[in-house]
Amino acid sequence: MKNIFFVLLGFVLFSNGVFAQLKTVKYTDGNQKLNGLSIAPKKGSKSKPGILILPAWKGIDTHAKQSAEQLSKMGYYAFVADIYGEGNYPTNTQEAGKQAGFYKNNVADYQRRIQLALNQLVKSGANRDNIVVIGYCFGGTGVLEAARAGMKIRGAVSFHGGLGRDTARVNNPITAKILVLHGADDTYVPAAEVAAFQQEMRDTKADWEMIYYANSVHAFTDPEAGNDNSKGAAYNEKAAKRSWKRMNSFLKEVFK
Repeated sequence: MKNIFFVLLGFVLFSNGVFAQLKTVKYTDGNQKLNGLSIAPKKGSKSKPGILILPAWKGIDTHAKQSAEQLSKMGYYAFVADIYGEGNYPTNTQEAGKQAGFYKNNVADYQRRIQLALNQLVKSGANRDNIVVIGYCFGGTGVLEAARAGMKIRGAVSFHGGLGRDTARVNNPITAKILVLHGADDTYVPAAEVAAFQQEMRDTKADWEMIYYANSVHAFTDPEAGNDNSKGAAYNEKAAKRSWKRMNSFLKEVFK
């Protein structure tokens, strides 16, 4: 029993140490308390580029935290957005689906939460004229909503995100550069949704790029998604590495 205790204690201490550089930032949306995570770059630059990270449907998770720390090492200010807010964090997939569904159906609320997190990224030290938003799954949908809203961002990177939008909404010009990194076998995003998204990009005169990864389904960048493609969501190491590398080159292009 004592050995188990020390193993668990060691795991907790290790986990805390891994993300020790991330600082909790408390902010609000009206009466709703929000808890984002901020990290400064390991090496600063005059241009002070910043990356806003929109997490997947379960909220701020290990994957989002790891991304923030990696981006910090690459020289970027990073901020992980809290979309749901204190008291609303999902504890299972059913709750996650309900929360994510609300914001997908109430786009103005989603866009407002993204903008509030964007403000915090700027407050942390990032140049408000040098911002890119990246997101995973539900967060990948969010980066497109940031671009559709005309937020002051230079680019948006969607990792296996939903691409749909209410067709009743007016298509406004999209000025941010768009990079969509998509699993070739992602059944969560129907072919009709992909086609509609691509037409939207043409109609809005966007500067966009969409890359497909072989043998990849939804959540292909998240190690915690398992490795069974038949479940519809699974990790693919090769696709994860390739997509991160492509994002890196995209950031260099956008921030040059």
